[in-house]
Amino acid sequence: MLLDRFLLASRGFEHHLRAVPPDGWHAPTPCSEWDVRALVNHMARGNLSYVALLRGASGEEFLARRDEDALGDDPLAAFTSSVRACAAAFTEEGALDRVVDYPLGELTGRRVLAVRTTDSTIHTWDLARALGADETLDPGLVAWIDEHHDRIFAGLAVGPRVFAEPPPAAPGASRQDRLLTRFGRAPHPVGRPVR
Repeated sequence: MLLDRFLLASRGFEHHLRAVPPDGWHAPTPCSEWDVRALVNHMARGNLSYVALLRGASGEEFLARRDEDALGDDPLAAFTSSVRACAAAFTEEGALDRVVDYPLGELTGRRVLAVRTTDSTIHTWDLARALGADETLDPGLVAWIDEHHDRIFAGLAVGPRVFAEPPPAAPGASRQDRLLTRFGRAPHPVGRPVR
């Protein structure tokens, strides 16, 4: 079930990735340090780095490779291949119970996959915003992340260096908007950039 959520989140990201116009790769995103290409690279490289974590890589190695190019000449193919590799790694025997050296703290593979799913979902919104596309996230994913947020991130050193200070949620904000503000996004109106 958790792997299904990761694949669902990845399909949402891929949906927008397929719509990037030829001149859209350098468009700014809500992530202040990344244009569209850098955001997509973050996602592809991240998937590959999670594979490495499951196979014994350290958190330091994870961070050292964070900005390496994983897209080459075909960002869509690189991303979809990285999703397949990541999903396959999490289906290996014992992967979900394995303790990995995640940069924010030691986690089981199960929690690491939950973090990856969350990251994929939130960055789907970032890509949609950058492209001026429909920003609606899968409501089931939104509900699951919202309900399990505290358990997913419990004990991790998550602070301003990871997420921007959340803006206040607007009165009557939707569940998606409340979740996005929790991750430093400002859905209405466009707020200051986040990382």
